[in-house]
Amino acid sequence: MSQHVESASDDRTANNAVRHTYRVLSDAEKAQMVAIKDAGAELLRLIGEAGNSRELSIARTKTEEAVMWAVKHVTA
Repeated sequence: MSQHVESASDDRTANNAVRHTYRVLSDAEKAQMVAIKDAGAELLRLIGEAGNSRELSIARTKTEEAVMWAVKHVTA
């Protein structure tokens, strides 16, 4: 059974086999990370409602990538 950890938790390193150290995020950084992920999830929801096509598949992938890079900026 896999362990789940909230992304804004200080325990977020518990299930990451790649990164060996993390810095502790401030409350403002945690809030910013959650806001970025929430905005990405909302955009993915809207894209999902639009249907299915190659263009929408690319839009989903690019949205996921944008969220990843923005969160990496906050957590780096």
